[in-house]
Amino acid sequence: MLDQAKHRRIDLPEDSAPLLTVIIDTEEEFDWDKPFSRENVAVESIAAQHAAQDIFARYGIVPTYVIDYPVASTESSVAVLKPLMESGACEIGAHLHPWVSPPYDEEVCTLHSYPGNLARELERDKLAELTATIERNFGRRPTVYKAGRYGVGPNTTSILAELGYKVDVSVVPYTAFTDDGGPDFRSFAFQPYWFGEEDAALLELPLSVGFYGALSPVGRQLFPLISGSLGLSVRLPGILSRSRMLERIRLSPEGADHAEHRRLTKSLLAQGCRLFSFTYHSPSLAVGHTPYVRNQAELSAFLDSLDRYFDFFMNELSGQATTPARFHAKLMEASEQADHAQNGIAAAAV
Repeated sequence: MLDQAKHRRIDLPEDSAPLLTVIIDTEEEFDWDKPFSRENVAVESIAAQHAAQDIFARYGIVPTYVIDYPVASTESSVAVLKPLMESGACEIGAHLHPWVSPPYDEEVCTLHSYPGNLARELERDKLAELTATIERNFGRRPTVYKAGRYGVGPNTTSILAELGYKVDVSVVPYTAFTDDGGPDFRSFAFQPYWFGEEDAALLELPLSVGFYGALSPVGRQLFPLISGSLGLSVRLPGILSRSRMLERIRLSPEGADHAEHRRLTKSLLAQGCRLFSFTYHSPSLAVGHTPYVRNQAELSAFLDSLDRYFDFFMNELSGQATTPARFHAKLMEASEQADHAQNGIAAAAV
């Protein structure tokens, strides 16, 4: 998925309704400012997901919970999510946090927190064990994958194909995680694309990230420069963002408010984007587990930002809800119909 020369971009019709997916990184609680530890496996915040589910239901949204090993293997969290899945209120995918996923054969460190940095066999074994655990405890094999810390690597594509995955949602456009050994997505855009071998193609649905402001037409080229060491030393990103000259915005209630969500969405729509991905982390639904929700007031604001954005997307933009799995199925259906039509033309010509 990192070999852009093999990507086959998918362009949706400009007159089609905008589509929205909601993808939730569903994981254990841990202190984001402390080193990674195998001991952090508590999943108490999973019980708090119903607050968001009530909002999703109002707008006909079916979120995809991409779950990691502590969630998939803990009876209490399965008891919360499995009934939602069985009722059609959510879908379940996989999310690999290597440091809490067996087999535990690697050194726990920042470099190895990106699963794509592991040896191929170990990355494969960890994802295979997570996949089997989800299938065993939820009764369905996951086909949607999101790498922990967005950490795809050179072997991830072949591993996903081997294990039967159909969709990846790990790519963060215009963003680099290279400072501590992660992937570089600075040259990646927001459009979905096929990747991997053509006879077993996988679908990539990038996160919704983009630029807003007077300098947004050159944001892709300019942002790496202003966010480098020199730009950071004089606080250029903050200056340009506050002046609305250039903002890089991610479609998430973690770090962006409703006004920013609206600006990003309208900017991406103007650039031809028709598929949007709204994301956050499951521990943000309970107070004190992420930097974004430290008290009850922030939790209320967090939930309100979901409600306001979905109202904007569905009612003001006449948008529609989908899921990564449903979107993949629609693309496959359209491809098969096109093949049948082409075969019919060829047969008539004989």
